[in-house]
Amino acid sequence: MTEQLGTSGWKTRQVVQSSRPLSWINTAFPFAAAYVVTTGRVDATLIVGTLFFLIPYNLLMYGINDVFDYESDLRNPRKGGAEGALLHPALHRTVIAAGVLSCVLVGGAMVWLVGAGHPLSWVVLAVSLFAVVAYSVRGLRFKERPILDSITSSTHFVSPAIYGLVVAGATVNFGLLALLAAFFLWGMASHAFGAVQDVEPDRQAGIASIATALGAWPTVRLAITFWGLAGLLMLATPWPGPLAAVLSFPYILAALPFWSVSDELSESANRGWKRFLWLNFFTGFVVTMLLILWVRQGG
Repeated sequence: MTEQLGTSGWKTRQVVQSSRPLSWINTAFPFAAAYVVTTGRVDATLIVGTLFFLIPYNLLMYGINDVFDYESDLRNPRKGGAEGALLHPALHRTVIAAGVLSCVLVGGAMVWLVGAGHPLSWVVLAVSLFAVVAYSVRGLRFKERPILDSITSSTHFVSPAIYGLVVAGATVNFGLLALLAAFFLWGMASHAFGAVQDVEPDRQAGIASIATALGAWPTVRLAITFWGLAGLLMLATPWPGPLAAVLSFPYILAALPFWSVSDELSESANRGWKRFLWLNFFTGFVVTMLLILWVRQGG
C-alpha cells in the first residue's frame, strides 16, 4: 500500500471507488427520467444535469462518507470494494476536494443552463446538497440520528427527481405526490435494511443508526413494511404506474429471510443487501419500460 501511494493510477482508482460507481445510476436516473418524461426533450440541461447527478453528486456524497467514517470502516469487513472504499488517510483531502470542485463546476453549469426562471430549483438543490453533506460530516452526522438517518438517505435519491420535475415545470397532482411518496418510502426502507448488516461494527465504533436503535429484526420488519406501503402508493398513480406496485415484492422477498435475524447474526443480512444492489438494475429497467409506455400513450 505504501509503495502505491505515489502512483496516480492507484489514487484515481481510489477516488473513483469512493464514489460507488455501482450506485451512480440510482441518483442520475431519477433526475433524467423526471426531466425527459415531463419535457419530452433531450437537451443540454438533461445532459449536464444527468452528468452532475451521475458522478460529482455521488463523489461528494460517498467521498465525505468514506472520509468521516474511516475509523469505523476499519472494523467493517464489507469495506474495500463495491460497497464502499476503505479510503487511505492520505487521500481524504483529495477526495473531498474532487467532490467539491466537480460539484461546483458541473453543478454551476447545470444551474446556469436552467436559468433564473426556476428559483424553487435552487431551494431543492440546496436541500439536496445539504442532505449529502449533513449525513456524514462531523458536527451534523445525521447518519447517527436514528430515523433521521433513513430520512436523509432517502432524500439523497428522491431530491434529484424533484429537481428534475421542478426545472422541467411539472404539474403537481395527487398521482405525482403518491409516486414521490412511494419513492421516498422505498429509499427509507433501503437505507434501514442496509443498516442492519452493520449493527455490530457500528455499535463497536459507537455509531448510532436506525438499526442499532431498533435492533436488527425490528429494522428488517420496518423496511419490509415501508416497501409494502410504497407498493400500495403506486396503485394511486396514473396508468401504467400501478404496474410498478409489483416491484416492491422482489425487495420484500430479499429481506424476508432476515425477518427474525438477531443482532449477533445481523451481518448475515449482507446476502440480502447484495441482492438488493442487483435488484436496483432490474427495477430501473422495468421503470424505464413503464415510462416509455406512459409517454407513448400520451402521458
